[in-house]
Amino acid sequence: MASVAQAGSTDQARDRARAVRLPSLDLLRGLTVAGMIVVNATAALNYVAGPVFPVLLHARWAGFTAADAVFPAFITMVGVSIAISARPDAPLSARRIAWRALRLILLGLVLVNLYLPFSPDPWPPRLPGVLQRIAIVYAISALVYPRTSWRWRSVAAATILALYALLCLLPVPGGVPTDLWEPGQNLASWLDRQVFGDWMGEKGPLGYDPEGLLSTLPALAQAFIGTIAGDLLRSKLSVSRRSQGLAAAGVVGIAAAMLLDPVIPIAKPIWTTSFVFLSAGITLIGLALFHRVFDGRDHGMRKGGLLGSFGRNAITAYALHYVIINFVMSAPLRAPMKWLAPIVGNETAALAPVAIFLAILWLPLAIMDRRGWYVKI
Repeated sequence: MASVAQAGSTDQARDRARAVRLPSLDLLRGLTVAGMIVVNATAALNYVAGPVFPVLLHARWAGFTAADAVFPAFITMVGVSIAISARPDAPLSARRIAWRALRLILLGLVLVNLYLPFSPDPWPPRLPGVLQRIAIVYAISALVYPRTSWRWRSVAAATILALYALLCLLPVPGGVPTDLWEPGQNLASWLDRQVFGDWMGEKGPLGYDPEGLLSTLPALAQAFIGTIAGDLLRSKLSVSRRSQGLAAAGVVGIAAAMLLDPVIPIAKPIWTTSFVFLSAGITLIGLALFHRVFDGRDHGMRKGGLLGSFGRNAITAYALHYVIINFVMSAPLRAPMKWLAPIVGNETAALAPVAIFLAILWLPLAIMDRRGWYVKI
């Protein structure tokens, strides 16, 4: 791999000579965090308060909603962040990268099983999770990035996505018919059942985990795509040209997803190749827009704003919303929904407690942002 790094261009090495700070990335990350809170709060309300807007709920299996764009945006931005923060004069050591990944995994295990001791059902703990996947993807990407060129990572991402698509089409051991349009009837889900058993998210004879083992491979490819976008963002091109490049790549990704969807459906639970193309494409277009609007200014971003506060303290926001998510189902927050439902309908009325919950989370983060308090894992 070192020889691959030596083959990188002199321009790329010079572009990596310093870390880059982009307000657009903080703001887009903040939008993603806010979207995650809205999606999870809406899902919680859906259990206890009736119908909500379907676009704010995850697709059951094959398909794509606004909710399905949130987590992959984080994965893409992991790669972007690794690239723009890289400093060849002081690269992160493998030990430091591994220690950070371990902290993320431990936090993820705590959060995903936070309410297990209070559950009336004797379910076993869950091992995989959102932060666990982010930790694995971060660790591998952070180790690979300083040692490779963008061409190497492009080939690696394409290879991983192609091989994963083929793996998804392979027969499932045990006589289960392979059907990518049905939950659990694929090799990735079968592997989760063998390894995790009841320690996975969706239990049962056709169970699976939405952050399972095999499906972490395409998530890694998505992070590699993010590092390539990060290389573009720190290049010598103008803001306008960089934005155009990101947007063009996003359009290509979306088009590739649409072409592949009849064969490999867009399905978040097993992170299919078409899902990577679509979700990465959407994220790159969003990043292009934010980069064009917010980067290249002479003045800094205002502290305490909604998106900036969430983006600069993303881990805090994620952990805090996990701890108090049940509050959105409480009587005080559901009261405005009950008042509004007869007037505007249940779906629209459900937005009221979600908005209040989002504001409650934003307030301490805004105070932290204004005082320069940032929690890093």
